[in-house]
Amino acid sequence: MSSQPSSEPVRPTWPLGLDRIAYGGDYNPEQWPEEVWKEDVTLMREAGVNLVSVGIFSWALLEPREGEFDFGWLDRLLELLHDNGIRVDLGTPTASPPAWFFAAHPDARVVTRDGTPLGFGSRGMAGPSHPAYRAAAVRIADQLARRYGRHPAVALWHVHNEYGAPVSEDYSPASAGAFRAWLQGRYGTLDALNAAWGTAFWGQRYGDWAHVDVPAVAPSVVNPAQRLDFARFTDDALRACFVAERDAIRAHSDVPVTTNFMTTNCPSTDLWKWADEVDVVSNDHYLTAADPRAHVDLALAADLTRSLARGRPWILMEHSTSAVNWQPRNIAKRPGEMARNALSHLGRGSDAILFFQWRASRSGAEKFHSAMLPHAGTTSRVWREVRALGADLGRLDEVRGSTVRADVALLWDWESFWAQDLEWRPSVDLDHRERVRAYYERLWRDGLTVDLAHPGADLSGYRLVVAPASYLLTAASGDNLSRYVAQGGTLVVSYFSGIVDEHDAVHPDGYGAPLRTTLGVSVEEFLPLREGETVRLAWDHDGERTELVADVWADDLVLEGADVVATYLDGPAAGRAAVTRHRHGAGTGWYVSTRLDVDALAHVLRGAYADAGLTPAGLPDEVEVVRRDGPTARFVVAINHADAPVDVPADGTELLTGTAVRGRVTVPAGGVAVVREHRGG
Repeated sequence: MSSQPSSEPVRPTWPLGLDRIAYGGDYNPEQWPEEVWKEDVTLMREAGVNLVSVGIFSWALLEPREGEFDFGWLDRLLELLHDNGIRVDLGTPTASPPAWFFAAHPDARVVTRDGTPLGFGSRGMAGPSHPAYRAAAVRIADQLARRYGRHPAVALWHVHNEYGAPVSEDYSPASAGAFRAWLQGRYGTLDALNAAWGTAFWGQRYGDWAHVDVPAVAPSVVNPAQRLDFARFTDDALRACFVAERDAIRAHSDVPVTTNFMTTNCPSTDLWKWADEVDVVSNDHYLTAADPRAHVDLALAADLTRSLARGRPWILMEHSTSAVNWQPRNIAKRPGEMARNALSHLGRGSDAILFFQWRASRSGAEKFHSAMLPHAGTTSRVWREVRALGADLGRLDEVRGSTVRADVALLWDWESFWAQDLEWRPSVDLDHRERVRAYYERLWRDGLTVDLAHPGADLSGYRLVVAPASYLLTAASGDNLSRYVAQGGTLVVSYFSGIVDEHDAVHPDGYGAPLRTTLGVSVEEFLPLREGETVRLAWDHDGERTELVADVWADDLVLEGADVVATYLDGPAAGRAAVTRHRHGAGTGWYVSTRLDVDALAHVLRGAYADAGLTPAGLPDEVEVVRRDGPTARFVVAINHADAPVDVPADGTELLTGTAVRGRVTVPAGGVAVVREHRGG
């Protein structure tokens, strides 16, 4: 039977009218007299800016009173930008409703888990399930789309801002009613709900839908299955707000629509689902100033964003030129660091480099946040670096549209993270984010490019899959991983994985049941360690005999066909298996039952690389190299985070300097090189 053609129109997947790498940032001209606007666009052109985001926090100006709209200032702004060749990412301002909205609808305020209604005077949307907020948000999106849906300046629509930050869960009466309706849609009957939530425990059984409420603060720990479903409901409610605005825009405009994700810094949104709703994926990323190796987290966030984009080019919607303003110690970026950050994102698939924000604000909560045009003005180092970056991006336009390929997938599942973060887990030291970062950093140091993937996704294109933190693993995802290994893949699984199902209930066959056949082991008992306690392991694999030190965790493992690679020398599992390797079909499954640091993980992954047919890149310390493939050329992006120059294998033309490269390119200390390597044939 032949498939029927889709009735859905094919929508553009990149901002319209951009034939270069996009460069620019958030522009908030309403904070300045109009005479400043002309100076702004002159300086934008000098810096190479070709895309700015406007209107994101402008609801009170666009709709000063309910149902009364004023677009005059925005008309003038868009004409000025268009006349100067600057494209517009036009925002809907629904992340910050006006004072009149909350005065008219005080019950639309978000209520915290302890029952506190949140007031006006900050940022953050109203309750996402409140009908008055939904209606007002759709109305302003509709009005903007009617007026600007075909405006020649508009290249992209930007719905809302950073869904889930700072507002995600809402415990208001409106949310409670919407949650009950969501549960009825999910489970159908109270019997099904009671079974899924395990309400026989602590006498929580429900006999009337009206009695089901939001999981507010209670005398003790609230039912974890209820809390997990509330996290799912919250994500769905936020996404429904986006979809409603998006559809209102699409009724009047063929311009692509996005919203800015926060891939590694906003845990309340399941972005695997969100990525299917946007026309182009975009992300905001800010360094954690307290982390001296924050560039590794940057790479992780960029790889995750590319993975959400299914490998297509994506937009870095926001990052900072220097310091941010909300962290305990806001460290200024050192000379050259801004360019390294920007070009690391470029190397990992972004074709747009944007900042928050264009001109530094004089007032408000973010007046100490860095900007492209800082308070120090055009004589500042930051401004000189902004201009230099714009010129460099102009030299790299041919990279645009090329893609990144990875041989390794690292599993990432927001629902599992939500479940693991609930109370009363076996140890407060269980930290999924720490394990993801540790395994990712080991792969980063070994020079391997990594995709992030859901455990239920098609993994057949990867030689190696790493599961650092898969606490919640459904039977279907376990079967998926088993097939992957049986068909020749290599899988590395860390401790506290495969413990519960989608309802946060322990699997019927015990801990790790979905992976038991794949790994050849089962977990009889958890053996968490005391604070500060360590255990020693004897590593003995392929003739390598090494003693390693681990902490936080151990398992009492039962071998069911696996070979022992490392054994506990002391601690609660002394003499028992610590790391195992198991042949399953045509592939191999590794299990690591304790917390090894980044250096010690080299032993595990060295063995897994051998099974997967992978070879570490052998790069100098603190150097990252990523390759992007185009139709006729490969681009090597080499970034040197060290204090001395390094040589990196490459052959072709270094695009930033225009110099020929024969065999190796020298990357300056703290610098970047981008080499075009022509393909033969």
